[in-house]
Amino acid sequence: MVATFSAPYSSLDRLVPDLAARGRAVLPAADVRRLAGGGLDHLCASWDDLLPDAYLRDGGHYRRRRHSCFVVDGAQVQQAPHRAHWQSLDYNALHGGMSRWFEPIVPAVVADPAWSGLLAQLGMRFSALRPARPWFVEAHQFRIDTSDGIGRPTPEGAHRDGVDFVAVFLVARCGIKGGETRVFDAAGPDGQRFTLEEPWSLLLLDDTRMIHESTPIQPLDRHGHRDTLVLTYRAHAFQGDDAG
Repeated sequence: MVATFSAPYSSLDRLVPDLAARGRAVLPAADVRRLAGGGLDHLCASWDDLLPDAYLRDGGHYRRRRHSCFVVDGAQVQQAPHRAHWQSLDYNALHGGMSRWFEPIVPAVVADPAWSGLLAQLGMRFSALRPARPWFVEAHQFRIDTSDGIGRPTPEGAHRDGVDFVAVFLVARCGIKGGETRVFDAAGPDGQRFTLEEPWSLLLLDDTRMIHESTPIQPLDRHGHRDTLVLTYRAHAFQGDDAG
């Protein structure tokens, strides 16, 4: 039997100092709701409407997603024109170097006050650590399922995303085992492993300092899935816009 380690929660009041000291922090769902200014469970149904990821280079069919971009300036959240997701091969050896077009996040989610509140409040806290306005934010809704027998949340392996900060929300775990989160100090041996299990619990990472991955998931019975929301915050420009 593989041991399961509980998430090392910080409080909302400790988010900024813990992120500054360790390069990572984990928030329980109650504090995430405080950040958003209200409940988030009503957004969960939109994960049932994600579309297959046609770009998986490992031959799998286990990932569905949507992707949209935003510019966050203080309390102001503006959706950017729809664009491709692009990463350098330096950060994603499996899927980097190509423009990947995904369907956008549905308008009802983007228009929800909890959505904009969440993006703005995270941006304000990141600005306390690394002054930057505006933030260029990419939002990814993911569903990893076990229809292939196994699902890989991070098929590229342990990685950085090429941004300033990363927020990973566990939205739901249904009928699965696995999906352990692993975070490592990019400049040393320090690391930690734990499993996010509480819906809307949140892992925050300083992407300039930390490497992260999630282990594969397997079904407990027939088919299961793991839903996440990933937000990346980058100063100056979206990835690819300042290349060269």
